[in-house]
Amino acid sequence: MLRIEYVYWLIAAFLLFAAWRNLRERQFARAAFWLLLGVLFAGGDVVLAQQQAGNAWPAQLAGCMVIALALLAPCLRRRTHSEIAHSPARLVSAVRLGHKLFVPALLIPLVTLLVALFGEHLAVGGAALFAKPQMTLTGLALACVVALLAAARIARAPPHHGLAEGRRLLDAIGWAALLPLLLAALGQVFTQSGVGGDIAALASMLLPQGNAFLCLLVFAFGMVLFTVIMGNAFAAFPVMMAGIGLPLLVQRYGAHPAVLGSMGMLCGYCGTLLTPMAADYNLVPAALLELRNPYGVIRAQAWSAASIFAVTFITMWLLVFR
Repeated sequence: MLRIEYVYWLIAAFLLFAAWRNLRERQFARAAFWLLLGVLFAGGDVVLAQQQAGNAWPAQLAGCMVIALALLAPCLRRRTHSEIAHSPARLVSAVRLGHKLFVPALLIPLVTLLVALFGEHLAVGGAALFAKPQMTLTGLALACVVALLAAARIARAPPHHGLAEGRRLLDAIGWAALLPLLLAALGQVFTQSGVGGDIAALASMLLPQGNAFLCLLVFAFGMVLFTVIMGNAFAAFPVMMAGIGLPLLVQRYGAHPAVLGSMGMLCGYCGTLLTPMAADYNLVPAALLELRNPYGVIRAQAWSAASIFAVTFITMWLLVFR
């Protein structure tokens, strides 16, 4: 049975490989960063099991390792590897392969979708192949492995070349590779700490009674602001809905919840275009394209974000109270 734990161990193995390669190149800070992160991925189950058994020191040790990651992060400045980034041989290979280069990338969503749709029906020797909890994430990891093997087959290169390129990309991204994990945790922290309730109390105190337009405007700008802070509109959505959307707009002013939710999320996506916290969208492309300004993608998207927000808000105002 393929479980989510195997995915974490696979990620840990890749991180340890990246640490080993950096250690060989005498990049000690990078090696230490990826080594600590790999150990955290590999030992997460042990930490949870020991914590449930009443043994707190493994969790405390993990916390110290997280602090060490924060201290090492400033040392992970972006650097260009000298491998084959702009070599003529690479250009000739790309021209020869043509559209076949897209096959591995398309295999990732395809295999993930197939696992999500049919994974629970697959069995080997009477045992289910995929564990039901977090089946989609397990399928995503399997899809990445399939895509790696497919890329090696198409390019007629050994699979370890793919691992080396993955390590090069990981070094180019640096500490920003951790942002999705940290932001997911931040959204849960905001929700559990009652930030939504505090926002509701503050909005009720400051916003004038009977002004639905101003309340909707604060909700829309709040979605953008919290998305900029968290880097993810999905993390901002429960906070703003709990604070302004449900208690004020829906219950007090009768806003349509489906319109408010869908178009409020679109307002949040405008914030995604404006923040470096959304590393997958804004920092990774800058690293891949080796832009001089790491925030060049954000600058190019700023006017698009403003235009989309203006159109979205006007449309939401026209539809949400009908």
